Amino acid sequence: IEESLGTRKKLREVLAEIGWTERNRYFVHAETDYFLEFPAGPLSVGDEPVSRISQLAFPTGVLRPLSPTDCVKDRLAAFYHWKDQQSLEQAVLVARTNEIDLGDVERWSRKEKSLPRFRAFRSRLAAP
Repeated sequence: IEESLGTRKKLREVLAEIGWTERNRYFVHAETDYFLEFPAGPLSVGDEPVSRISQLAFPTGVLRPLSPTDCVKDRLAAFYHWKDQQSLEQAVLVARTNEIDLGDVERWSRKEKSLPRFRAFRSRLAAP
């Protein structure tokens, strides 16, 4: 997530050193089909800003991962809004291997007007 106006320019410079070029809002590389995206902040999941962000410090910099609960919400947002089944499976995998706040996910799902799809997630989560 871009946090300041100068971030995009710095990203462009650093990524260019290792062969990435900016195309529209993405960065692409000739040696991979993958692309990088650095959306503008603030960080949000669906229509709700993320309020708790962890920080992990490494010699190379700081990583700010989503909590498992927010990660599930992020994956469910793709399932809710684009019917992305792979994102549903990812949400289930994260929820099965981490402690999440299912009540918060349900509250958020209600705000996203997606309770029927939340029920599908909850059912899939309970399945063997």
